[in-house]
Amino acid sequence: MNSTQHVKRFSKLALGLAIGAVAMMEHAPSHGQTSAATQRESASDTLSMRQQAIVPIAAFGASGDMARLATALNQGLDAGLTVNDAKEVLIQLYAYAGFPRSLNALNELMKVVEARKQRGIQDAQGQLPGRPIPTGEALLAAGTANQTKLLGGPAKGAIYDFAPVVDQYLKSHLFGAIFERDNFDWQSRELATVGMLSALPGADAQLQAHMGFSMNVGITAGQLDQLTKVLATKVDGQAATRAHDALARQLASRTKS
Repeated sequence: MNSTQHVKRFSKLALGLAIGAVAMMEHAPSHGQTSAATQRESASDTLSMRQQAIVPIAAFGASGDMARLATALNQGLDAGLTVNDAKEVLIQLYAYAGFPRSLNALNELMKVVEARKQRGIQDAQGQLPGRPIPTGEALLAAGTANQTKLLGGPAKGAIYDFAPVVDQYLKSHLFGAIFERDNFDWQSRELATVGMLSALPGADAQLQAHMGFSMNVGITAGQLDQLTKVLATKVDGQAATRAHDALARQLASRTKS
């Protein structure tokens, strides 16, 4: 090979290396881009302080522990919950723990809000439902649609054939009258439900189901894992264990399907 051929070959090789280097620079993420992606991934597994505050309020309302509920309500209002947010959690409580626990918890919220006013704290009242709640057949239809969306398909089960009125009550009361209240988003409602069921021994099947419903409305498995840690630090180890086991069963069932 003569000197002229050597020069041409070297020139082609150098040009190829230069083009390759430019391409790598164009497609390689910058440090800022990598950090942003990592932050987005991390954020998807993190509950906001407001969301975290919902969990102990729901749990203590369900267990009937008024002293610790008062503390959780104060912390929740400090974390950004409005008075109406807290009301929605405790109104929804009736569907899972009964009217006595719901009424007692709402009474505790009244005391907490009044005590905060006396200390000069003016909590934001928050939003009321933005549309009228349907009634009669329209309520049943709305509840059926909400339930189907939340479950990812129509509700099925022998229990609904055995006691059809239970299916009607679920659709009309819970998924209708409560879930049609649009001043509290569905993710918040599911976080509240999981908090409530975690505090109730013997509700393991329902707790596992609502872990799935939570993911159906956009809550990630990482966020639900964080919820179990909130229960461990803010509520108690038994509630955290129930939630952790229910989440593990739900994830295992999704892997198989």
